[in-house]
Amino acid sequence: MKRKKLVVMLLVGSMAASMFTGCSKDATQTSNTTSSNNGESIKEFTAFFAVPGSEINDDNEIQQKIAEITGAKVKETWLTGQTAEEAVGTLIAGGEYPDFIDGSSGTPQLYEAGALVALDEYLDNYPNIKDYFTEQEWEQLRQEDGHIYWIPQFSNSYEKLMETDHNDEAFWIQTRVLKWAGYPEITTMDQYFDLIERYNEANPTMEDGMTNIQYTILCDDWRYFCLENAPLFLDGYANDGSCIVDPDTKKVIDYNTTPTAKEYFEKLNTEFQKGVVDPESFTQTYDEYIAKLSTGRVLGMIDQYWDFHFTVNDALKQQGLEDQGCNYVPLPITIKEGVQNRWHTSGDTLNVGAGLAITTSCKDVEGALQFVNDILGEEVATLRNWGVKDVDYLVDEDGVFYRTDDMRTQSSNTAYKASHACAYSYFPNWGGMSHDGINAATPALQPNEFLDSMPDNVQECLEAYNCKTFVEMLGQQDIPGPWFPIYTFAGTLTTATEGGVAWNKMSDIKHEYLPKVVMATDFESAWSDYMEVYEECNPEAFLSEVQTEVDRRIENAKKWE
Repeated sequence: MKRKKLVVMLLVGSMAASMFTGCSKDATQTSNTTSSNNGESIKEFTAFFAVPGSEINDDNEIQQKIAEITGAKVKETWLTGQTAEEAVGTLIAGGEYPDFIDGSSGTPQLYEAGALVALDEYLDNYPNIKDYFTEQEWEQLRQEDGHIYWIPQFSNSYEKLMETDHNDEAFWIQTRVLKWAGYPEITTMDQYFDLIERYNEANPTMEDGMTNIQYTILCDDWRYFCLENAPLFLDGYANDGSCIVDPDTKKVIDYNTTPTAKEYFEKLNTEFQKGVVDPESFTQTYDEYIAKLSTGRVLGMIDQYWDFHFTVNDALKQQGLEDQGCNYVPLPITIKEGVQNRWHTSGDTLNVGAGLAITTSCKDVEGALQFVNDILGEEVATLRNWGVKDVDYLVDEDGVFYRTDDMRTQSSNTAYKASHACAYSYFPNWGGMSHDGINAATPALQPNEFLDSMPDNVQECLEAYNCKTFVEMLGQQDIPGPWFPIYTFAGTLTTATEGGVAWNKMSDIKHEYLPKVVMATDFESAWSDYMEVYEECNPEAFLSEVQTEVDRRIENAKKWE
């Protein structure tokens, strides 16, 4: 059966009431059993994910339904108060692990510490897992020792792509700004900031008198991509993340030193001096940033949609701020007119750098894999993604799923989600179509549901631009080549190589100097200082290793043609 793959970064919430810190007893206990309502034993596993997320109640209704189907349940804990590397380092130092883990950027540490179970010898016994990737894709996941240790969770669309959301990075803007200007065509960075400035001059406050924040930037820890990687997109390249790979020449380009990079940061500097850029941008935490967006005060920002919309959109709905036009839509921004934007890439991509793994502390590897296998089945997938029939969604005479307004409002309620929703969001899941061949895998991908679920201000905006989805607002671009996305290689680099050392130094320097560049009273001098220390990082060593990997992936793809 034909399948396509789609990378998403689905994060559920951001401000959990109880999050993992260090090596907690709950996170590292081995699996045990309880009894279900029908008296049958339920295996209990633990999991830690090195990203922020929301814990659910112990008596969550859908988790219990899934447990009765699969014979197992998982207690999930999430990252708080640490970086992924710090949290993973704490686990390694203690020598005890949860049953399941996704170390995020700390995954290389887990591999090097020998903390993960090799999965390849088990795969043939679990057809839903084995069929989750093609033979070629499984081969891409093999590590230097020849084994497979993790399963990327967000890499598959069943049957076909169903693209509605733009779940990726973009320049976002509130619909109230576009409506005030008569829904103009905005395609360049200068036009974007000019519109925000003009709107704020005419409308400096919200209806309750709160002052607007014209533009904010998230720079907290690994999320500083919201500041540093825009030159890649502004020049019209697809999201290779760590660098530009020219689709024509297949050559690697450093986006940090291009003319567009200097122009972009000079623009931010100018806007900062005007007071357009939020002065708290370089000190705010992720939680503070999300709280700020949730007030409806922020007119625009760059971010990945998955990084904010689950929490922020629900908060806007609960406060009635949708009626004020506080929701965000993406714009196809480039450095100048005539540059084709490639913010949205459609097609088959695989992030090989991290995924769901089973640790050496797990006492029941077969049971853990059976659970993963079972939750990929249609019945459980529907519970994870849609909920309970006649409670969370309805089915029309043609078998098409849909929701009422009350159901949509209910699904955004934090308390309801904690007690009722169980997405197992960091376990492998299908995108695209449901296995029933009728419905999309999730409500967000269901064409009629996507549009119907949008608040009136977003629907009006989409209609004004003759669009029905966010993807249509940006346009679809094909994957540029078999190396894409090359950030999946950069994310695996360690200080064991010269390029890995350079990569870490480049990151540290950008964290330190880019805020200074944006805030400097003398931009030229600040940029010159930044470029000088940046070159001392030896970026050519990093670019050389990336080029070797690009070439390798191209050659490897030819073997499978």
